Amino acid sequence: MLSLDQLCPGQRGRITALTGKDGLVQRLLEMGLFEGQEIEVLALAPLGDPLEVRLGDSRLSLRRGEAARIQVLLV
Repeated sequence: MLSLDQLCPGQRGRITALTGKDGLVQRLLEMGLFEGQEIEVLALAPLGDPLEVRLGDSRLSLRRGEAARIQVLLV
């Protein structure tokens, strides 16, 4: 299984888990990142951080450290 930060622009995956025990996981849930949802990496910033993702009709920017907490299965 991969984490979201390992995907390249254009790749899609289905969220399988959010890892960690701190408030970051709660924040990711509040942003709409739930298990079973499909997520697509749209672009990386020139230095690789942050990355832009599409979640449904929304676009989000996530730091690489945040994206590493999201486990995905390639679609």
